[in-house]
Amino acid sequence: MKKQNPFSRLAQKSSRPAPAAGSRIAFQGGSYSLALTAVVLALVIAVNVLAGLLPAGWTRFDISATKLYSITSNTKVVVNALQQDVTIYWIVQAGEEDDVIENLLDKYDSLSDHITVVKKNPDVYPTFAEQYTDETVQNNSLVVECGDKSRFIGYDDIYVSEADMYSYTYNTSFDGEGAITSAIDYVVSEEQPQIYTLEGHGEAELPSTFSDQIEKDNMEVQSLSLLNVDEVPEDAACVLIHAPSSDISAEEKEMLAQYTQAGGKLLVMAGPVEGAELENLNSLLADYGVTVNEGIVIEGDRDHYAFQSPFALMPDMNSNGVTDSLMEEHYYPILPIASGLTVDESRTEVNQLLTTSDAAYSKLSGYDLETYEKEEGDIDGPFALGVSIDCGNSGQILWFSSSSFLDDMYNAYSSGANVNLGMNALSELIGESEAIAIRSKSLNYNYLTISSSTSSLLKVVMIGVFPLLYLGIGIGVVLRRRRLQNESV
Repeated sequence: MKKQNPFSRLAQKSSRPAPAAGSRIAFQGGSYSLALTAVVLALVIAVNVLAGLLPAGWTRFDISATKLYSITSNTKVVVNALQQDVTIYWIVQAGEEDDVIENLLDKYDSLSDHITVVKKNPDVYPTFAEQYTDETVQNNSLVVECGDKSRFIGYDDIYVSEADMYSYTYNTSFDGEGAITSAIDYVVSEEQPQIYTLEGHGEAELPSTFSDQIEKDNMEVQSLSLLNVDEVPEDAACVLIHAPSSDISAEEKEMLAQYTQAGGKLLVMAGPVEGAELENLNSLLADYGVTVNEGIVIEGDRDHYAFQSPFALMPDMNSNGVTDSLMEEHYYPILPIASGLTVDESRTEVNQLLTTSDAAYSKLSGYDLETYEKEEGDIDGPFALGVSIDCGNSGQILWFSSSSFLDDMYNAYSSGANVNLGMNALSELIGESEAIAIRSKSLNYNYLTISSSTSSLLKVVMIGVFPLLYLGIGIGVVLRRRRLQNESV
Protein backbone atom coordinates (compact mmCIF):
# COMPACT_ATOMS: atom_id res chain seq x y z
CA MET A 1 0.00 0.00 0.00
CA LYS A 2 1.36 3.35 -1.11
CA LYS A 3 1.99 5.85 1.64
CA GLN A 4 0.63 9.34 1.23
CA ASN A 5 3.17 12.12 1.36
CA PRO A 6 2.44 14.19 4.46
CA PHE A 7 3.74 17.27 2.71
CA SER A 8 1.02 16.95 0.08
CA ARG A 9 -1.72 17.10 2.73
CA LEU A 10 -0.02 20.09 4.29
CA ALA A 11 0.10 21.80 0.91
CA GLN A 12 -3.60 21.14 0.35
CA LYS A 13 -4.50 22.58 3.74
CA SER A 14 -2.35 25.66 3.23
CA SER A 15 -4.01 26.39 -0.17
CA ARG A 16 -7.44 26.76 1.43
CA PRO A 17 -8.25 29.98 3.43
CA ALA A 18 -9.36 29.52 6.97
CA PRO A 19 -13.16 29.80 7.33
CA ALA A 20 -12.90 32.59 9.87
CA ALA A 21 -10.54 34.64 7.70
CA GLY A 22 -12.82 34.32 4.64
CA SER A 23 -15.85 35.43 6.61
CA ARG A 24 -13.95 38.37 7.99
CA ILE A 25 -12.89 39.49 4.49
CA ALA A 26 -16.45 39.14 3.16
CA PHE A 27 -17.82 41.13 6.11
CA GLN A 28 -15.28 43.91 5.58
CA GLY A 29 -16.11 44.07 1.87
CA GLY A 30 -19.84 44.19 2.59
CA SER A 31 -19.41 46.91 5.20
CA TYR A 32 -17.37 48.97 2.78
CA SER A 33 -20.05 48.62 0.08
CA LEU A 34 -22.80 49.60 2.52
CA ALA A 35 -20.83 52.62 3.72
CA LEU A 36 -20.10 53.73 0.14
CA THR A 37 -23.77 53.32 -0.80
CA ALA A 38 -24.85 55.38 2.20
CA VAL A 39 -22.39 58.15 1.31
CA VAL A 40 -23.59 58.24 -2.31
CA LEU A 41 -27.23 58.35 -1.24
CA ALA A 42 -26.49 61.15 1.20
CA LEU A 43 -24.74 63.14 -1.53
CA VAL A 44 -27.65 62.61 -3.94
CA ILE A 45 -30.16 63.76 -1.31
CA ALA A 46 -28.03 66.79 -0.42
CA VAL A 47 -27.65 67.79 -4.08
CA ASN A 48 -31.43 67.49 -4.63
CA VAL A 49 -32.19 69.55 -1.53
CA LEU A 50 -29.73 72.27 -2.58
CA ALA A 51 -31.07 72.25 -6.16
CA GLY A 52 -34.58 72.73 -4.80
CA LEU A 53 -33.43 75.87 -2.99
CA LEU A 54 -31.92 77.42 -6.12
CA PRO A 55 -33.98 79.82 -8.30
CA ALA A 56 -36.04 78.12 -11.00
CA GLY A 57 -34.07 79.90 -13.71
CA TRP A 58 -30.89 78.08 -12.62
CA THR A 59 -32.29 74.58 -12.58
CA ARG A 60 -34.83 74.48 -15.43
CA PHE A 61 -33.90 74.76 -19.08
CA ASP A 62 -36.32 75.60 -21.88
CA ILE A 63 -35.87 73.34 -24.91
CA SER A 64 -39.36 73.94 -26.35
CA ALA A 65 -39.55 75.19 -29.94
CA THR A 66 -41.56 78.30 -28.99
CA LYS A 67 -39.57 79.01 -25.78
CA LEU A 68 -42.75 78.47 -23.81
CA TYR A 69 -40.91 78.39 -20.48
CA SER A 70 -38.64 81.39 -21.12
CA ILE A 71 -39.14 85.10 -20.56
CA THR A 72 -38.06 87.87 -22.91
CA SER A 73 -35.71 90.78 -22.41
CA ASN A 74 -38.74 93.13 -22.32
CA THR A 75 -39.90 91.48 -19.11
CA LYS A 76 -36.43 91.71 -17.59
CA VAL A 77 -36.32 95.45 -18.34
CA VAL A 78 -39.64 96.02 -16.55
CA VAL A 79 -38.87 93.75 -13.59
CA ASN A 80 -35.30 94.95 -13.04
CA ALA A 81 -36.55 98.54 -12.84
CA LEU A 82 -38.96 97.77 -9.99
CA GLN A 83 -38.62 99.89 -6.87
CA GLN A 84 -41.97 98.95 -5.34
CA ASP A 85 -43.21 95.63 -4.00
CA VAL A 86 -45.58 93.76 -6.29
CA THR A 87 -47.74 90.80 -5.24
CA ILE A 88 -49.04 88.26 -7.73
CA TYR A 89 -52.01 86.33 -6.36
CA TRP A 90 -52.47 82.93 -7.97
CA ILE A 91 -56.13 81.91 -7.66
CA VAL A 92 -56.25 78.12 -7.94
CA GLN A 93 -57.70 75.12 -6.14
CA ALA A 94 -55.37 72.56 -4.63
CA GLY A 95 -54.33 70.00 -7.23
CA GLU A 96 -55.53 72.15 -10.18
CA GLU A 97 -52.29 74.08 -10.70
CA ASP A 98 -51.27 74.62 -14.33
CA ASP A 99 -47.65 73.52 -14.79
CA VAL A 100 -46.80 76.16 -17.39
CA ILE A 101 -48.21 78.99 -15.27
CA GLU A 102 -46.44 77.64 -12.19
CA ASN A 103 -43.12 77.60 -14.04
CA LEU A 104 -43.69 81.15 -15.30
CA LEU A 105 -44.55 82.46 -11.83
CA ASP A 106 -41.39 80.84 -10.45
CA LYS A 107 -39.41 82.78 -13.08
CA TYR A 108 -40.94 86.10 -11.97
CA ASP A 109 -40.41 85.25 -8.31
CA SER A 110 -36.72 84.54 -8.90
CA LEU A 111 -36.14 87.66 -11.02
CA SER A 112 -36.69 90.25 -8.31
CA ASP A 113 -36.97 90.52 -4.55
CA HIS A 114 -39.80 93.01 -5.17
CA ILE A 115 -42.08 90.29 -6.57
CA THR A 116 -43.96 87.88 -4.31
CA VAL A 117 -46.23 85.09 -5.52
CA VAL A 118 -49.08 84.15 -3.16
CA LYS A 119 -51.42 81.23 -3.84
CA LYS A 120 -55.09 81.77 -2.98
CA ASN A 121 -57.33 78.72 -2.88
CA PRO A 122 -60.93 79.80 -3.72
CA ASP A 123 -62.23 76.97 -1.51
CA VAL A 124 -60.48 78.58 1.45
CA TYR A 125 -60.96 82.22 0.34
CA PRO A 126 -64.25 82.14 -1.63
CA THR A 127 -64.70 85.92 -1.76
CA PHE A 128 -61.10 86.94 -2.36
CA ALA A 129 -61.41 87.62 -6.09
CA GLU A 130 -64.58 89.66 -5.72
CA GLN A 131 -62.64 92.71 -4.56
CA TYR A 132 -60.73 92.77 -7.87
CA THR A 133 -63.21 91.75 -10.58
CA ASP A 134 -66.86 91.09 -11.38
CA GLU A 135 -65.92 88.42 -13.92
CA THR A 136 -66.31 84.69 -13.41
CA VAL A 137 -62.97 83.59 -11.97
CA GLN A 138 -61.54 80.34 -13.31
CA ASN A 139 -58.75 78.28 -11.81
CA ASN A 140 -55.25 79.61 -12.59
CA SER A 141 -56.43 83.22 -12.88
CA LEU A 142 -54.14 85.91 -11.46
CA VAL A 143 -54.31 89.26 -9.71
CA VAL A 144 -51.32 91.62 -9.82
CA GLU A 145 -51.32 94.24 -7.06
CA CYS A 146 -49.11 97.11 -5.96
CA GLY A 147 -50.42 99.51 -3.33
CA ASP A 148 -53.90 100.67 -4.33
CA LYS A 149 -53.60 99.58 -7.97
CA SER A 150 -54.39 96.11 -9.25
CA ARG A 151 -55.20 94.22 -12.43
CA PHE A 152 -57.10 90.97 -12.83
CA ILE A 153 -55.77 88.47 -15.41
CA GLY A 154 -58.34 85.84 -16.30
CA TYR A 155 -57.41 82.35 -17.46
CA ASP A 156 -58.79 83.27 -20.90
CA ASP A 157 -56.30 86.16 -21.03
CA ILE A 158 -53.44 83.70 -20.49
CA TYR A 159 -54.53 80.96 -22.89
CA VAL A 160 -55.86 82.90 -25.88
CA SER A 161 -57.89 81.34 -28.71
CA GLU A 162 -57.95 83.11 -32.06
CA ALA A 163 -59.69 82.25 -35.32
CA ASP A 164 -57.53 80.91 -38.15
CA MET A 165 -58.78 82.58 -41.34
CA TYR A 166 -57.25 79.86 -43.50
CA SER A 167 -58.54 76.67 -41.86
CA TYR A 168 -61.65 78.08 -40.13
CA THR A 169 -60.41 76.67 -36.84
CA TYR A 170 -59.08 78.21 -33.65
CA ASN A 171 -55.43 78.53 -32.71
CA THR A 172 -54.47 78.55 -29.04
CA SER A 173 -51.51 80.53 -27.76
CA PHE A 174 -49.98 81.19 -24.36
CA ASP A 175 -49.86 84.89 -23.45
CA GLY A 176 -49.01 84.57 -19.77
CA GLU A 177 -45.80 86.57 -19.94
CA GLY A 178 -47.33 89.41 -21.92
CA ALA A 179 -50.32 89.67 -19.57
CA ILE A 180 -48.26 89.54 -16.34
CA THR A 181 -45.55 91.95 -17.48
CA SER A 182 -48.17 94.41 -18.73
CA ALA A 183 -50.00 94.17 -15.39
CA ILE A 184 -46.79 94.77 -13.43
CA ASP A 185 -45.96 97.79 -15.58
CA TYR A 186 -49.49 99.11 -15.04
CA VAL A 187 -49.66 98.79 -11.25
CA VAL A 188 -46.26 100.43 -10.65
CA SER A 189 -46.77 103.34 -13.08
CA GLU A 190 -48.19 106.56 -11.77
CA GLU A 191 -49.38 107.76 -15.17
CA GLN A 192 -50.13 106.10 -18.49
CA PRO A 193 -49.41 107.70 -21.88
CA GLN A 194 -52.45 109.56 -23.23
CA ILE A 195 -53.34 108.71 -26.83
CA TYR A 196 -55.84 111.11 -28.42
CA THR A 197 -57.83 109.83 -31.39
CA LEU A 198 -59.10 112.51 -33.74
CA GLU A 199 -62.84 112.57 -34.42
CA GLY A 200 -65.27 114.66 -36.45
CA HIS A 201 -64.33 113.42 -39.94
CA GLY A 202 -66.01 110.03 -40.11
CA GLU A 203 -63.04 108.24 -38.60
CA ALA A 204 -63.44 104.48 -38.22
CA GLU A 205 -63.47 102.97 -34.74
CA LEU A 206 -60.21 101.38 -33.72
CA PRO A 207 -60.30 97.62 -34.51
CA SER A 208 -60.79 95.45 -31.43
CA THR A 209 -57.45 93.62 -31.65
CA PHE A 210 -55.52 96.87 -31.95
CA SER A 211 -57.57 98.51 -29.21
CA ASP A 212 -57.00 95.56 -26.87
CA GLN A 213 -53.28 95.72 -27.54
CA ILE A 214 -53.20 99.43 -26.67
CA GLU A 215 -54.90 98.67 -23.36
CA LYS A 216 -52.51 95.78 -22.73
CA ASP A 217 -49.57 98.12 -23.27
CA ASN A 218 -51.02 100.47 -20.65
CA MET A 219 -51.87 103.37 -22.94
CA GLU A 220 -55.06 105.32 -22.30
CA VAL A 221 -57.18 106.38 -25.29
CA GLN A 222 -59.30 109.55 -25.38
CA SER A 223 -61.27 111.21 -28.15
CA LEU A 224 -60.23 114.63 -29.46
CA SER A 225 -62.11 117.14 -31.58
CA LEU A 226 -60.04 120.08 -32.80
CA LEU A 227 -63.19 122.05 -33.52
CA ASN A 228 -63.71 123.14 -29.92
CA VAL A 229 -60.14 123.56 -28.66
CA ASP A 230 -57.38 126.04 -29.40
CA GLU A 231 -54.57 123.50 -29.43
CA VAL A 232 -53.78 119.85 -28.87
CA PRO A 233 -53.88 119.02 -25.11
CA GLU A 234 -50.51 119.30 -23.37
CA ASP A 235 -50.73 115.79 -21.91
CA ALA A 236 -51.06 114.19 -25.36
CA ALA A 237 -48.33 111.61 -25.86
CA CYS A 238 -49.59 111.10 -29.40
CA VAL A 239 -52.46 112.09 -31.69
CA LEU A 240 -53.85 109.22 -33.75
CA ILE A 241 -55.87 109.65 -36.96
CA HIS A 242 -57.46 106.39 -38.09
CA ALA A 243 -59.30 105.96 -41.39
CA PRO A 244 -60.98 109.35 -41.88
CA SER A 245 -63.72 109.39 -44.53
CA SER A 246 -63.64 113.17 -45.05
CA ASP A 247 -61.01 115.89 -44.97
CA ILE A 248 -59.97 118.02 -42.01
CA SER A 249 -60.28 121.79 -42.18
CA ALA A 250 -57.42 124.17 -42.97
CA GLU A 251 -57.52 125.36 -39.33
CA GLU A 252 -57.21 121.80 -38.02
CA LYS A 253 -54.33 121.13 -40.38
CA GLU A 254 -52.53 124.19 -39.05
CA MET A 255 -53.05 123.10 -35.43
CA LEU A 256 -51.62 119.65 -36.18
CA ALA A 257 -48.66 121.17 -38.03
CA GLN A 258 -47.88 123.47 -35.10
CA TYR A 259 -48.26 120.54 -32.69
CA THR A 260 -45.71 118.35 -34.51
CA GLN A 261 -43.27 121.22 -35.11
CA ALA A 262 -43.34 121.95 -31.37
CA GLY A 263 -42.37 118.36 -30.52
CA GLY A 264 -45.71 116.56 -30.82
CA LYS A 265 -46.22 113.03 -32.18
CA LEU A 266 -48.73 112.19 -34.91
CA LEU A 267 -49.73 108.71 -36.16
CA VAL A 268 -51.87 108.59 -39.30
CA MET A 269 -53.53 105.63 -41.04
CA ALA A 270 -55.23 107.18 -44.08
CA GLY A 271 -55.75 105.56 -47.47
CA PRO A 272 -57.89 106.31 -50.51
CA VAL A 273 -61.40 107.55 -49.72
CA GLU A 274 -64.28 106.74 -52.03
CA GLY A 275 -65.87 109.95 -53.37
CA ALA A 276 -63.67 112.34 -51.35
CA GLU A 277 -60.24 113.97 -51.33
CA LEU A 278 -58.11 114.51 -48.22
CA GLU A 279 -56.38 117.60 -49.52
CA ASN A 280 -55.81 119.38 -46.19
CA LEU A 281 -54.75 116.24 -44.34
CA ASN A 282 -52.37 115.20 -47.12
CA SER A 283 -50.83 118.66 -47.12
CA LEU A 284 -49.19 117.71 -43.81
CA LEU A 285 -47.02 115.39 -45.92
CA ALA A 286 -46.59 117.90 -48.73
CA ASP A 287 -44.83 120.26 -46.29
CA TYR A 288 -42.02 117.68 -46.16
CA GLY A 289 -41.78 116.81 -49.84
CA VAL A 290 -44.09 113.78 -49.78
CA THR A 291 -46.82 113.56 -52.42
CA VAL A 292 -49.94 111.42 -52.01
CA ASN A 293 -50.78 110.07 -55.48
CA GLU A 294 -54.31 109.60 -56.72
CA GLY A 295 -55.86 106.17 -57.05
CA ILE A 296 -55.18 102.77 -55.47
CA VAL A 297 -51.81 101.05 -55.66
CA ILE A 298 -51.71 97.78 -57.62
CA GLU A 299 -48.66 95.56 -57.29
CA GLY A 300 -47.30 94.05 -60.50
CA ASP A 301 -44.81 91.73 -58.78
CA ARG A 302 -46.38 88.47 -57.56
CA ASP A 303 -43.92 88.31 -54.65
CA HIS A 304 -45.31 91.59 -53.30
CA TYR A 305 -49.02 90.87 -52.90
CA ALA A 306 -51.12 88.28 -51.10
CA PHE A 307 -54.02 85.91 -51.95
CA GLN A 308 -54.04 86.58 -55.71
CA SER A 309 -55.17 90.11 -54.83
CA PRO A 310 -52.80 92.73 -56.31
CA PHE A 311 -54.29 95.41 -54.04
CA ALA A 312 -53.31 93.44 -50.86
CA LEU A 313 -49.75 94.71 -50.79
CA MET A 314 -46.81 93.00 -49.09
CA PRO A 315 -44.23 95.80 -49.07
CA ASP A 316 -40.50 95.65 -48.51
CA MET A 317 -39.49 96.82 -45.03
CA ASN A 318 -36.55 99.13 -44.42
CA SER A 319 -34.65 98.98 -41.15
CA ASN A 320 -36.16 101.20 -38.48
CA GLY A 321 -37.29 100.98 -34.86
CA VAL A 322 -40.81 100.37 -36.20
CA THR A 323 -39.93 97.51 -38.54
CA ASP A 324 -36.83 95.86 -37.08
CA SER A 325 -38.66 93.43 -34.78
CA LEU A 326 -40.87 92.24 -37.66
CA MET A 327 -37.87 91.78 -39.94
CA GLU A 328 -35.97 89.81 -37.30
CA GLU A 329 -38.89 87.40 -36.78
CA HIS A 330 -39.74 87.20 -40.51
CA TYR A 331 -43.26 88.60 -40.22
CA TYR A 332 -44.78 90.43 -43.18
CA PRO A 333 -47.49 93.09 -42.89
CA ILE A 334 -50.26 93.31 -45.49
CA LEU A 335 -51.47 96.77 -46.56
CA PRO A 336 -54.74 96.61 -48.52
CA ILE A 337 -56.22 99.44 -50.61
CA ALA A 338 -53.34 101.88 -50.19
CA SER A 339 -52.34 105.21 -51.68
CA GLY A 340 -48.90 105.54 -53.23
CA LEU A 341 -46.54 108.05 -51.62
CA THR A 342 -43.79 109.66 -53.69
CA VAL A 343 -40.90 111.01 -51.62
CA ASP A 344 -38.59 113.81 -52.69
CA GLU A 345 -35.19 112.14 -52.34
CA SER A 346 -33.58 115.44 -51.41
CA ARG A 347 -35.58 115.66 -48.15
CA THR A 348 -33.37 114.00 -45.55
CA GLU A 349 -35.95 114.30 -42.77
CA VAL A 350 -38.15 111.64 -44.44
CA ASN A 351 -37.45 107.95 -43.87
CA GLN A 352 -39.30 105.40 -46.02
CA LEU A 353 -40.43 102.49 -43.84
CA LEU A 354 -42.44 100.44 -46.36
CA THR A 355 -41.97 100.41 -50.14
CA THR A 356 -43.50 98.64 -53.13
CA SER A 357 -41.60 96.95 -55.94
CA ASP A 358 -40.67 98.82 -59.11
CA ALA A 359 -43.54 97.02 -60.86
CA ALA A 360 -46.23 98.75 -58.78
CA TYR A 361 -48.52 101.41 -60.24
CA SER A 362 -51.46 103.48 -59.05
CA LYS A 363 -54.84 102.92 -60.74
CA LEU A 364 -56.51 106.30 -61.25
CA SER A 365 -59.92 104.62 -61.46
CA GLY A 366 -59.62 103.88 -57.74
CA TYR A 367 -62.64 102.12 -56.30
CA ASP A 368 -64.18 102.00 -59.81
CA LEU A 369 -61.39 99.90 -61.29
CA GLU A 370 -62.55 97.11 -63.60
CA THR A 371 -59.19 95.48 -64.25
CA TYR A 372 -55.89 95.09 -62.43
CA GLU A 373 -54.00 95.58 -65.68
CA LYS A 374 -52.11 98.83 -66.12
CA GLU A 375 -53.98 101.37 -68.29
CA GLU A 376 -53.11 104.65 -69.90
CA GLY A 377 -52.79 107.43 -67.33
CA ASP A 378 -51.99 105.12 -64.39
CA ILE A 379 -49.05 106.36 -62.31
CA ASP A 380 -45.82 104.37 -62.31
CA GLY A 381 -44.19 103.30 -59.05
CA PRO A 382 -42.32 102.48 -56.96
CA PHE A 383 -44.12 104.04 -54.01
CA ALA A 384 -43.67 104.39 -50.27
CA LEU A 385 -46.54 103.01 -48.19
CA GLY A 386 -45.22 104.11 -44.82
CA VAL A 387 -42.97 107.03 -43.89
CA SER A 388 -41.42 108.51 -40.76
CA ILE A 389 -40.87 112.27 -40.75
CA ASP A 390 -38.65 114.23 -38.39
CA CYS A 391 -40.49 117.51 -37.82
CA GLY A 392 -37.79 119.10 -35.65
CA ASN A 393 -37.79 119.75 -31.89
CA SER A 394 -38.35 115.96 -31.39
CA GLY A 395 -41.64 116.18 -33.28
CA GLN A 396 -42.48 113.21 -35.50
CA ILE A 397 -45.08 112.00 -37.98
CA LEU A 398 -45.59 108.32 -38.75
CA TRP A 399 -47.87 107.82 -41.75
CA PHE A 400 -49.31 104.63 -43.27
CA SER A 401 -51.20 105.04 -46.54
CA SER A 402 -53.80 102.33 -45.86
CA SER A 403 -56.89 102.90 -43.74
CA SER A 404 -57.79 99.25 -43.23
CA PHE A 405 -54.55 97.38 -42.56
CA LEU A 406 -55.32 97.25 -38.82
CA ASP A 407 -58.71 95.58 -39.41
CA ASP A 408 -59.01 92.29 -37.56
CA MET A 409 -59.39 90.32 -40.80
CA TYR A 410 -56.20 91.61 -42.41
CA ASN A 411 -54.38 91.34 -39.11
CA ALA A 412 -55.35 87.66 -38.95
CA TYR A 413 -54.18 87.18 -42.54
CA SER A 414 -50.78 88.61 -41.58
CA SER A 415 -50.50 86.41 -38.45
CA GLY A 416 -50.63 89.51 -36.25
CA ALA A 417 -47.91 91.43 -38.10
CA ASN A 418 -50.23 94.36 -38.93
CA VAL A 419 -51.16 95.10 -35.31
CA ASN A 420 -47.54 94.62 -34.28
CA LEU A 421 -46.57 97.22 -36.88
CA GLY A 422 -49.13 99.67 -35.50
CA MET A 423 -48.07 99.03 -31.91
CA ASN A 424 -44.40 99.42 -32.81
CA ALA A 425 -45.27 102.77 -34.38
CA LEU A 426 -47.06 103.94 -31.23
CA SER A 427 -44.23 102.77 -29.01
CA GLU A 428 -41.68 104.50 -31.23
CA LEU A 429 -43.59 107.77 -31.00
CA ILE A 430 -44.14 107.83 -27.25
CA GLY A 431 -40.57 106.68 -26.56
CA GLU A 432 -41.36 103.50 -24.65
CA SER A 433 -39.73 100.64 -26.54
CA GLU A 434 -40.38 98.24 -23.66
CA ALA A 435 -44.09 98.80 -24.20
CA ILE A 436 -43.91 96.86 -27.47
CA ALA A 437 -46.20 93.88 -26.98
CA ILE A 438 -44.66 90.57 -26.01
CA ARG A 439 -45.81 88.07 -28.61
CA SER A 440 -47.91 85.17 -27.40
CA LYS A 441 -46.48 81.67 -27.89
CA SER A 442 -48.31 79.17 -30.05
CA LEU A 443 -49.45 75.91 -28.48
CA ASN A 444 -50.47 74.29 -31.75
CA TYR A 445 -48.72 71.08 -32.73
CA ASN A 446 -46.71 70.87 -35.94
CA TYR A 447 -47.39 67.51 -37.53
CA LEU A 448 -44.97 65.66 -39.82
CA THR A 449 -46.79 64.35 -42.89
CA ILE A 450 -45.21 61.33 -44.61
CA SER A 451 -46.27 59.05 -47.44
CA SER A 452 -47.73 55.54 -46.97
CA SER A 453 -44.59 53.90 -48.42
CA THR A 454 -42.37 55.81 -45.99
CA SER A 455 -44.67 54.85 -43.12
CA SER A 456 -44.49 51.16 -44.05
CA LEU A 457 -40.70 51.31 -44.32
CA LEU A 458 -40.41 52.91 -40.88
CA LYS A 459 -42.66 50.23 -39.37
CA VAL A 460 -40.48 47.44 -40.82
CA VAL A 461 -37.30 49.09 -39.58
CA MET A 462 -38.58 49.95 -36.09
CA ILE A 463 -40.60 46.76 -35.43
CA GLY A 464 -38.52 44.22 -37.34
CA VAL A 465 -34.96 45.25 -38.17
CA PHE A 466 -33.95 47.05 -34.98
CA PRO A 467 -35.21 44.37 -32.53
CA LEU A 468 -33.48 41.58 -34.54
CA LEU A 469 -30.31 43.65 -34.69
CA TYR A 470 -30.31 44.20 -30.92
CA LEU A 471 -31.03 40.47 -30.35
CA GLY A 472 -28.12 39.47 -32.59
CA ILE A 473 -25.77 41.86 -30.77
CA GLY A 474 -26.88 40.39 -27.43
CA ILE A 475 -26.31 36.79 -28.56
CA GLY A 476 -22.87 37.72 -29.89
CA VAL A 477 -21.87 39.33 -26.58
CA VAL A 478 -23.01 36.27 -24.59
CA LEU A 479 -21.14 33.81 -26.85
CA ARG A 480 -17.98 35.92 -26.72
CA ARG A 481 -18.04 36.05 -22.93
CA ARG A 482 -18.51 32.28 -22.66
CA ARG A 483 -15.61 31.64 -25.05
CA LEU A 484 -13.32 33.92 -23.05
CA GLN A 485 -14.43 32.22 -19.82
CA ASN A 486 -13.62 28.74 -21.21
CA GLU A 487 -10.21 29.90 -22.46
CA SER A 488 -9.29 31.26 -19.02
CA VAL A 489 -10.18 27.90 -17.35
